[in-house]
Amino acid sequence: MPGTATAVGATVELRLFQAGDAAAFLALNEAWIEKLFKLEEHDREVLGDPAKYIMDPGGQIVIAEDAGVVVGCCGLMPMEPGVFEVAKMAVDERYQGRGVGRKVLARVIEEGRAMGAKRLYLETNHRLENAIHLYEALGFKHLPPTESPYARADVFMEMWL
Repeated sequence: MPGTATAVGATVELRLFQAGDAAAFLALNEAWIEKLFKLEEHDREVLGDPAKYIMDPGGQIVIAEDAGVVVGCCGLMPMEPGVFEVAKMAVDERYQGRGVGRKVLARVIEEGRAMGAKRLYLETNHRLENAIHLYEALGFKHLPPTESPYARADVFMEMWL
């Protein structure tokens, strides 16, 4: 439900993006990207101004929070009417393996439905095996390779709602 918090485990709650979340959204995503890849220009644009690239055009960001600290996030970035990109999903390393990513992604899918999405799309990298398994488990299907603004993107998936 938009605007409501949902319990995840004993201490982590899910909620929608609020003023003041941009710095945590940036930090969580920079951490995993820089650990495994390299921050690219499109990353810098979206992460540097999530309001402009995600929220203002009609998207949404789901936040996982533990005792006031943002520990996970994932955005729904509008691509065209009825189509959203699942983008910038990140979970703090200390919270990985606790089901936070699964709960965040499930909430993102719910938000997409509530926003009238017909299709969700995502791009990832073959090295992110756990993420790919999660996407598959929640219903995303593989697509043939396509052009991407990200050099690291080599796995493309979609979910029809």
